[in-house]
Amino acid sequence: MIVGEKCGLASCIDAFERRISIPFREIPHFPTPSVPGHPGNLVFGSAEGIPVVALQGRLHLYEGYSAAEVAYPVRIIGCLGIKQLVITNAAGAVNPAFRPGDLMLITDHINLTGTNPLIGENLDALGPRFPDMSTAYDKGLRKIAREAAREQGIELRSGIYAGVCGPCYETPAEVRMCRILGADAVGMSTVQEVIVARHMGIPVLGIACITNMAAGILKQKLAHREVIESMAKIKPKLFSLIRTILPRLAKRPHERAAS
Repeated sequence: MIVGEKCGLASCIDAFERRISIPFREIPHFPTPSVPGHPGNLVFGSAEGIPVVALQGRLHLYEGYSAAEVAYPVRIIGCLGIKQLVITNAAGAVNPAFRPGDLMLITDHINLTGTNPLIGENLDALGPRFPDMSTAYDKGLRKIAREAAREQGIELRSGIYAGVCGPCYETPAEVRMCRILGADAVGMSTVQEVIVARHMGIPVLGIACITNMAAGILKQKLAHREVIESMAKIKPKLFSLIRTILPRLAKRPHERAAS
């Protein structure tokens, strides 16, 4: 079984055994991340005895890439044969009950980026023209994550993720809009990659790391430095959860779900 893991927490991959790392720049047609904390490597190895492939770093729309380019690495690991995708991100809390340092199990998302990686000609060999997104985040994988969190004594929030384009942080009015729409957290990634994974029939488990309160909730300005510092504090908790989840994912049937 192969699991794809994506996030700014790139050092998580340092714990892989029998690690083989290939820089994105050495892979034909692979775009290269430009954001600090996203080295840009395709990494093969094992974790908890489970074969894994990881994307050490990710691409974003605000770097100037198209939606299809942002999701291209997921296309590649999908074609390599991954059976399940674990995707993580940094997010700002829209739900005022959340706090920096929380982990949020993503139950659904709202695509506010204004684009979609499936725009253009569809390749039927990869997935259907009109893929179903009613279960973008797999219910069975969510159940596994909740059980693992209970076992580790980790509080795991649940909520809806709103994906925006960036790179500027949202205005307080935009955050209020996200809350009215039903979002619990907001960030600048994830939705393009999840759309492509589901197009290919790959079940997805999404975990958002709450690094800050979104604009207007607290009387303070937002800064990328705050996100990096919060991620460093969340890292041990996230690693513990993922290590507990992996063996349970390996026991699931390896047949891809229909999209």
